[in-house]
Amino acid sequence: MSDAGLELLIGRVLRIGVTTSSICLAAGLLLSLVVPGAGLMLLNVGILLLIATPAARVVLSIVEYVIARDWPFTLLTTIVLMELVAGAVAAVLFHKKL
Repeated sequence: MSDAGLELLIGRVLRIGVTTSSICLAAGLLLSLVVPGAGLMLLNVGILLLIATPAARVVLSIVEYVIARDWPFTLLTTIVLMELVAGAVAAVLFHKKL
């Protein structure tokens, strides 16, 4: 895949992620306004998608750098992805309700 093709794919993934997240958040909010608590699952999915969208971009960047055999940037981008995953895991493991 060419650089331009990969950049178009990354742009498409970001647009789809943000659009889908926005639709879930809007539908969840409207549903919650009509029936309190009913839209909680849609709100959670919308937030999860919003958080996962930049992570998907990082994964695609790793693929781009591997294809280009740009090993320093592959390593650095992989470290960024590991930090994102570690942050998400830490948030789940250490989440405490106040």
